[in-house]
Amino acid sequence: MAQQPTREIDLTGAAATVRASRSLDAALDGELAYTALPGKATHQQTRTYNQQLVLRAIYDRDATSRAEIARSTGLTRTSVSEIVGGLLRAGLVQEIGRGPSSGGKAPILLSVAPEARFLMGVDLGENVFRGAIVNLRGEIVRSDELPLEGRNGSEAVARVLQLIDVLRRDGDGPLLGIGIAAPGLIDSRTGTVRWAVNLDWTDLPLGPRIADRYGVPVIVANDSQAAALAELAFHRRLRPANLIVLRVGRGIGAGVILDGELYQGDGFGAGEIGHTALVPDGVRCRCGSVGCLETVASMRAMIEAAARHDPKLGDERAFVTAFHSGDPTARRVVAEASRVLGLGVAALIGALNIRHIVLVGPAAVLGPDWVASIREAAQTSALPLLARDTVIEIGRAQENAVLLAASALLMTEQLGLSPARR
Repeated sequence: MAQQPTREIDLTGAAATVRASRSLDAALDGELAYTALPGKATHQQTRTYNQQLVLRAIYDRDATSRAEIARSTGLTRTSVSEIVGGLLRAGLVQEIGRGPSSGGKAPILLSVAPEARFLMGVDLGENVFRGAIVNLRGEIVRSDELPLEGRNGSEAVARVLQLIDVLRRDGDGPLLGIGIAAPGLIDSRTGTVRWAVNLDWTDLPLGPRIADRYGVPVIVANDSQAAALAELAFHRRLRPANLIVLRVGRGIGAGVILDGELYQGDGFGAGEIGHTALVPDGVRCRCGSVGCLETVASMRAMIEAAARHDPKLGDERAFVTAFHSGDPTARRVVAEASRVLGLGVAALIGALNIRHIVLVGPAAVLGPDWVASIREAAQTSALPLLARDTVIEIGRAQENAVLLAASALLMTEQLGLSPARR
């Protein structure tokens, strides 16, 4: 089987697509500036760029000296010393002792202070809203969750605010901002949920509303796209530079990574395949169409279909247990769902010719048999030469990876840092 070359992935490019960002200066003193160094940079933009360059050089190592930073960044020692002084005063960097001497005075070693700032990551993708306070090393300090319990519309928004209130209650330290992974079509530039069918949100300015309420920067990203970033950032081995991460849960969506960067599409809807009509005589979807992919192949659709034949299978745990036990009803439902999902995967293979597709989300507990059925349907429906070279497998990122990816996007935008690089 043909293998695609792999390389290390970072999130910088993905965050750069979100919007002109608040820079390191903004994190320190509230000034608004662009993070990328343009062709004709102002003095302030150059200063911001150099600050991020130095901070990133420190962050990417457990311990480093001013001289090593100067060598790796190409900046003068004077510039490095000045920038490091500012980072020390801001508390973002700390001196942690002296390193080995090469003949002269032993250098003072620097490290990023992980508790200097905190981020909040929130995952609104399923039946439970999850959130966590995360430090600058991408480590979860504490987390909480609130069940959605069928809420939608304004009640679901109230649930988001309640979760944020719970997470902020202990006041761990300065909050850099809030990263939110939400379902549906998301305009990441403005933080607007253009359409989230399952939550009944239309043109909801979720980001601005939360930013106004809490007085911190907010990023809102599509949950499937965040899942793709999570699979890259928090999986233990290197992933290919091109990747599709298909999230199957309450809904269905894909995150597309092209050349190591998140591809969001012209209208930020790349990968929104759950509402593609694939079953002409199917049931009506919440979006108004008939036979959408998620009306057959989502976890919710499978459970509802099984419960119509056997009410005892109307609970997710019972349904999954029955499937693994060989229950004929559960097996039949999953087989049909896999066949239709395989058609959607085949379309992705034909359109993008990306050779690595990862399945994540609640449906992943159905395991290898589910994946095998999807793979068989995709290979039958796609051009054989393309399908033969495509790897389809279950993802391995940790359970909290999506909310960690949401916080990582925020950290990249605010400080130019990415835990994916470590």
